[in-house]
Amino acid sequence: MQRFTNPRDIYHDKGALEALKTFEGSKAVICVGGGSMKRFGFLDRAKAYLEEAGMEVRIFEGIEPDPSVETVMKGAAFMAEFEPDWIVAIGGGSPIDAAKAMWIKYEYPETTFEDMCKVFGLPKLRTKAHFCAVSSTSGTATEVTAFSIITDYERGIKFPIADFEITPDVAIVDPELAETMPKKLVAHTGMDALTHAVEAYVSTAGSEFTDADAIHAIEMIQRDLVASYNEDMTARDNMHTAQCLAGIAFSSGLLGIVHSMAHKTGAVFADLGAHIIHGAANAMYLPKVIAFNAKDETAKKRYGVIADYMHLEGSNDDEKVAALIEFIRGLNDQLNIPHCIKNYGADSYPTEQGFVPEEVFLERLPEIAANALLDACTGSNPRQPSQEEMEKLLKCCYYDTEVDF
Repeated sequence: MQRFTNPRDIYHDKGALEALKTFEGSKAVICVGGGSMKRFGFLDRAKAYLEEAGMEVRIFEGIEPDPSVETVMKGAAFMAEFEPDWIVAIGGGSPIDAAKAMWIKYEYPETTFEDMCKVFGLPKLRTKAHFCAVSSTSGTATEVTAFSIITDYERGIKFPIADFEITPDVAIVDPELAETMPKKLVAHTGMDALTHAVEAYVSTAGSEFTDADAIHAIEMIQRDLVASYNEDMTARDNMHTAQCLAGIAFSSGLLGIVHSMAHKTGAVFADLGAHIIHGAANAMYLPKVIAFNAKDETAKKRYGVIADYMHLEGSNDDEKVAALIEFIRGLNDQLNIPHCIKNYGADSYPTEQGFVPEEVFLERLPEIAANALLDACTGSNPRQPSQEEMEKLLKCCYYDTEVDF
């Protein structure tokens, strides 16, 4: 038996933020990240709409990119004191993911972070509060998903929380918010969305319900991502829809080892002064993982179907897989994303010598590979790698070498 779960309501198109006026409750907490939502006036608008609905509103702000376990615990304590019956998270993936984890701790104060990370092991939520997610970036789609990514900085590892209980009750997908994204964020979130859709389509947990969303998301991203990056606001609006469709696909259809590897490499080199940004990691690793997974005949056929929908050239599945890989690498070039970790600069742009030295990468490789194998996304990958294969695959992602195993 499979399950397909979405928010009860998805409000979309321009002006959708006004849906907050219709919420029923007495207290709401708004969780937000840096200054962009405040700077562009969306935080004030959200607060005013909730107050118009008759609620007392408090704001928990300053949630960092790649939110930490410590921030989650602080936010949960803030909620425990205020006792909201609505949690509204507004911004990119970080504040929404953090607020999901805060929600768990608020409802069940005895829950530890380790408890949260037990895959599909959460107790029933909504005993104290309902949850609304308002997305401002076009990539993570966490506004419609059963996932949250929280970073344990002591261990240098990003942990996915996976449970249908944290699927928001309401998602607001208003493209006006996404129009404020800087170009680098457009690139990284767009490639995150493409990876979501591709991985969901070849996942062993996919179904007809998720396939349709994944394929249409891929078609839209192919059409609109580069134009969105180049400041075409119609394309930017379309990408906000496309990333949400990709999120609907992977929330129920799950993901694969592109995300496993991205989760375990994102913060592991933080002591060297930078992170490998999640969307950029996905963009670099996706071509290598396609080549690895395509050794499985079923996955190869699925990639061939993707290539057909994208109208890529190829008279057989091997040629179609090669064309898909080249298309993605070409996208990375157009979006100023490097092809491998070795050339990944601290600012995320391509450079001759990236911020991760070869000797450091090789020293940490066995542990990174072992952690990637244990990641929640690995189980639904179409080809299950061994420790040795995961290490070899990660080396291909470091050096940009061919996957021939």
